[in-house]
Amino acid sequence: MAHLIPIPFLVLTVSLLVWAEFRGNRGLVYLTKPTSTVLVIIVALLSLLTPDSDLAFTMWVTAGLVLSLGGDVALMLKTDRAFLVGLVLFLLAHIIYSIGFTVPNGFQPQDLISGALLLVIGILVYVYLRPGLGRMQGPVIFYIAVICFMVNRAISTFFGEAFTTTQAWLLTVGATLFWLSDLVLAVNRFRHPFEANRLSLFLYFGGQLLIALSPSYF
Repeated sequence: MAHLIPIPFLVLTVSLLVWAEFRGNRGLVYLTKPTSTVLVIIVALLSLLTPDSDLAFTMWVTAGLVLSLGGDVALMLKTDRAFLVGLVLFLLAHIIYSIGFTVPNGFQPQDLISGALLLVIGILVYVYLRPGLGRMQGPVIFYIAVICFMVNRAISTFFGEAFTTTQAWLLTVGATLFWLSDLVLAVNRFRHPFEANRLSLFLYFGGQLLIALSPSYF
């Protein structure tokens, strides 16, 4: 149960982060945001203490989290260049997650159904965001495609034999929360800025935590 120890500290740091974002306390944001991601990384690594741990899968998840940490730091800088760097790092994190979910589990026939549904959702999201994208249309299209693929790979874990049902739920709900947090940020940046977008940090860190917990449940 060692992998659960960092969770109370994570709840505290994420709550402080959201409070700091609403108050405009950049110093506290710079402290609590990377600290929160580091705590999630620790959760993933502590899975190695469980008897049935899978080193390769833990490393895939950890690699995705480390890239996310870089993305978190980049997005704190609030510049267009930093935003693009953060976008690339999170894009790579989604690719790493997708590979990590697929290597042990392969592709399943049911992937076509979830893939078709996610494709429709992705197209609708792009159509909604398009008026505000400007020169970011290409990168955003690619990002939407990759994150939808990542969610598809997470859903696929229900249908193969490599993952337990508990892991499938953790990965699917975690990937979906990550997807939703990115959607909130995209709407805030490209269509309708709204102050409550900061609450998406609960979605983001909740999603990352569930993904980080999954290696402990083989």
